[in-house]
Amino acid sequence: MGATADQVRILSVTHVQPDRQTTNLWPLADDHTIMKLSFLDSFHVATGPIQRLFFYDGPGLPPFPFIAGSLRSSLAATLHVFLPLAGKLAFRPASGHVVLDCSPSAVSSSRVKFVEAEFLPGADALRRLAGDEEHDTEAFAWLVPELDDAGKLPAPVLAVQVTRPAGDGRGVVAVGVSLHHAVADGKSFWQFLRWWSAASRGDLLTAVPGDLMPPPPFDRTAIRHRREEELTAWILRLRAPMLPTLGHRWSSSTACRRTKTFLLVADEIQSLKQRLSQKLPKPASAYVAISSLAWTCIVGAKMSSHMIHDDDDAFLMVHADCRGRLHRPPIDKGFFGNCVKPCYARARAANLMPPRHLVEHNDGLAHAAAAIQETIRDGLEAAGENLFANFGEVLKYHMALPPGRASTVGSSHRFMAYETDFGWGPPSRVELASISPFCLISQESRVLEYVLENLHIS
Repeated sequence: MGATADQVRILSVTHVQPDRQTTNLWPLADDHTIMKLSFLDSFHVATGPIQRLFFYDGPGLPPFPFIAGSLRSSLAATLHVFLPLAGKLAFRPASGHVVLDCSPSAVSSSRVKFVEAEFLPGADALRRLAGDEEHDTEAFAWLVPELDDAGKLPAPVLAVQVTRPAGDGRGVVAVGVSLHHAVADGKSFWQFLRWWSAASRGDLLTAVPGDLMPPPPFDRTAIRHRREEELTAWILRLRAPMLPTLGHRWSSSTACRRTKTFLLVADEIQSLKQRLSQKLPKPASAYVAISSLAWTCIVGAKMSSHMIHDDDDAFLMVHADCRGRLHRPPIDKGFFGNCVKPCYARARAANLMPPRHLVEHNDGLAHAAAAIQETIRDGLEAAGENLFANFGEVLKYHMALPPGRASTVGSSHRFMAYETDFGWGPPSRVELASISPFCLISQESRVLEYVLENLHIS
């Protein structure tokens, strides 16, 4: 545990620009070359990027120069479709707005950093990083790239790093991706990865418009609030009061918490869902079942260490995707940006625990699942036409959460992380290298297995 910076040697740093020649797909509309961030985006202006780490291993892995070249050229092709990711976040002092600038001048001056690196401890050590249940978060931090100028605007929004082991560099490779959270949520991140991996496999080179999903819409005007200007300004003052300086951000380099992966196979998930569904008004989804299990484990661990007590309230934040639920005006299900609503399940800590005596009838898992289902229903189904009408109140509730009592679900198995095939097979391991001030639960799907990762107890 505890890899250091001198164990990763930078081989080269290049920059990638959109390649308009390698695909026959659609260009971005001219009137969207400078986009004002929505109030949902603005909340993440000063937070750390979404950082993912992919390990690829096996005898069929191509030589490192081929891998790096394929990733670089396919990234250039993909950026033609995802042009905002080649731009930069910028501050407009006159209006007080933060915008995503993907104008020709911004794209040519920003570009996407592409790092090639070498892991000096060698191939076996890199494989151990990918295989260990308990994570070496410091080593992960050196395998994902930092965004340049991240502490001040203007700043790029995307960076990539590909790392080989020292020696012949064969057999295993790590691909790290950092994407600024102000331009994308989790679903959008994986939408970009699906396109990029398809381009790397060669699927975009011969594509015609009907072969693939349409390119994502980036227009934020459908995400509305009756006091949008006031709300956005309040969020920016709260999150980044010294614009264009962003101040302190959570980043991978500050990672210090212990994290671990727990593997649940499909049969275990199904059994858990069936058990919970017998005690709930509606069947439990895999998302609810896994989240309930993790939440009760977190609360139990904190109660055993006297960080939470029986009568304390515990909280779990889940993110409800609002794509397809906004109708006036409608927002496309393929929208690229932040379009999730935080919902907060709340329960007395003792109610989340299994019975301690024979006379007790408490079922902590069922109580947790019911609380999660209820908060999602209230946040989406009971919200009416405007799902974000109370977003300001939601943020105030978020800021008032008692320290140490909140956990969050940071990903979903529906993103199918283990289908990220760049042309040399699926990854052997996918890790969430980002950190959070809350206990973080990340659900991943791997064939018929579910990985519950990044369980932070501090």
